[in-house]
Amino acid sequence: MPQPDSAAPAAPRARITALNWGLYLMIVLIGFMGFYILYPLALILINSFNVATIGEPTRWGFGAWIEAFTEYGAGEALWNTIHLTVVRQAIVFPLGVFLAWILSRTNIPFARGFEFLFWISFMLPSVASTYGWMLLLDPDFGLVNTWFDDLLGVMPFDIYSFWGIVWVHTVAGLDTKVMLLTPAFRRMDAAMEEASLLCGAGTLRTMFRVTLPVMTPILVVVLLLSLVRLFESFETELLLGTPWGFFVYSTMIVDLAQQDPPLTNQAAALGSIILVFLAVFIPLQRKLIGARQFTTVTSHFKTKLIDMGPGKYLVAAGMGAICFLAVGVPILSALGGSLMVRFGFFDLPQTWTLEYWRLALNDPRLMLALQNTLIIAVVSAVVGPILFSLIAYIIVRTRLPGRSVLDSICWLPSAVPGVLAGLGLLWMFLGTPFFRPLYGTLFLLIIASMMGGITLATQVLKANFIQLGKELEEASLTSGAGFWGTYFRIVLPLMGQTMALIAVLKFLFAARTASSVILLATSETRTLALLALDQIAGGYREPASITVLFIVLLTTGVALVARSFGLKVGIQGA
Repeated sequence: MPQPDSAAPAAPRARITALNWGLYLMIVLIGFMGFYILYPLALILINSFNVATIGEPTRWGFGAWIEAFTEYGAGEALWNTIHLTVVRQAIVFPLGVFLAWILSRTNIPFARGFEFLFWISFMLPSVASTYGWMLLLDPDFGLVNTWFDDLLGVMPFDIYSFWGIVWVHTVAGLDTKVMLLTPAFRRMDAAMEEASLLCGAGTLRTMFRVTLPVMTPILVVVLLLSLVRLFESFETELLLGTPWGFFVYSTMIVDLAQQDPPLTNQAAALGSIILVFLAVFIPLQRKLIGARQFTTVTSHFKTKLIDMGPGKYLVAAGMGAICFLAVGVPILSALGGSLMVRFGFFDLPQTWTLEYWRLALNDPRLMLALQNTLIIAVVSAVVGPILFSLIAYIIVRTRLPGRSVLDSICWLPSAVPGVLAGLGLLWMFLGTPFFRPLYGTLFLLIIASMMGGITLATQVLKANFIQLGKELEEASLTSGAGFWGTYFRIVLPLMGQTMALIAVLKFLFAARTASSVILLATSETRTLALLALDQIAGGYREPASITVLFIVLLTTGVALVARSFGLKVGIQGA
């Protein structure tokens, strides 16, 4: 008598078990992500109508809105933000497009090296770029201004001005445009360009009449990304605008929240204005980026570099100068500031010293900030990729109900400025008795840092899951392995390189950012970026230079590691 085949139902049982685990995990992820992202934003909107001060019973009204826009200049801060963004993008966007076209479509020497330098520029924290130019263009001690004063008796530059802020953003903001657009330009079919050249059009005319129109959809996406992030900038405006009373959206929120007593209701009113803006732009951003099928690579695809002739060396020299301004100036300025007895004064009996380094390495505040930064960055780099890979896996690999909800929640942080997210978390952790003991702890800073950049992380992982075949996972389930066994034994090893890259990006974000944690940190949990901001604002130039260099060493070191893994950043043209 034949024995019943007990192994036959193993596969269906494994699939049912995997389905149950996936459903449970979906519920947990939607609950966690929704609570973390949506609840703080809802608190901002609700508390903007609270007119009571801290410690008083809640009273509802429009007083916080009226005070924010009449007494505290919130309207002017919003106008400054829009004005600065329009001017900045009018300069940076066309220049970034032109540089990306040169790197990808012409035969200038060292094109790949220049592209990598822009990659390094992207890795530099904003505080490093801003501080480097402060050391050169400060009207009192700036090195360049001092030289002009000695030679001509004038100081032509003032970094603490509207155009000073625009200058720093221009130099430091080209990297993102170049990184996003260069791969797309490089993958464009050269057939139409060749036809234009054969018809007698010159190189520049071909670029304006053929190349740019073909790339218009991608250009629109990149411009939209820049506009959505117009409320994100923080460090540059804080360091260069606050000394002369120039506030933008992000610095105004921090200023209101750090008043004594804190004007958190007024800050919430200002933040609520941005929520309305985001409600319009987030769906548009997601629609454009999610549908970026731009046919620039076909079955007849061929690429060809435009010969610049002898002029290619002049163009390469100009490209090198731009890279030096973006990368060399911040690093060399900070290095000089850390080694000079007094930065900018070469006529002192002793010009150079290592004393500040000796003091810094024995400074408990610097060592504590370094320790905090490493803890936050390492934990974010370890936990973040696993969490985001689970989210991406469920969205791509399953047909569970709620996938679209989870995907939409993951898109929201892409447009929420770090300061606004920090304000929401401040409300949540101070206003909820259960969470109040966690305020100011490293745990809260780890959560805030780990969740930053979630949209980029999940989109990269989703793209990789789409490319990854399902055969090994199905074989694992058929063999009786459950959801978690399949995930940790099959999926994660296959995604090892991508997971490493996401870990690098999470480490980088946590090590360099200040805006998302400035409202959440205490004196015991300050990071290197926050310590540098304190030192610069206090006028401690030499110690600040050393702190900035610590941040640069961390971030550029991570950049080299990421490059060794072959990280590709850009909007592909296919």
